[in-house]
Amino acid sequence: MPKGPQGQKRPADTVQSAIMGARIAVGEVQEIAAPNVKTVRAAAGKKGGAARAVKLESGRRTEIAKKAAKTRWAKD
Repeated sequence: MPKGPQGQKRPADTVQSAIMGARIAVGEVQEIAAPNVKTVRAAAGKKGGAARAVKLESGRRTEIAKKAAKTRWAKD
């Protein structure tokens, strides 16, 4: 299904798309904007990271954190 300028769902058929545009212009149909993709993905990543941290053992989390810190500070 094609998307509008802000990611709204639109009909694939040309005639249906024109009718939908006219209905939006007249005010018969209220267009609902799609959620911001970056915001949705960021929230999902935070949930996944927390869930992974709970499942990992303490020693493994420490190893991962040390490796990340070493890599971060080695970039200079």
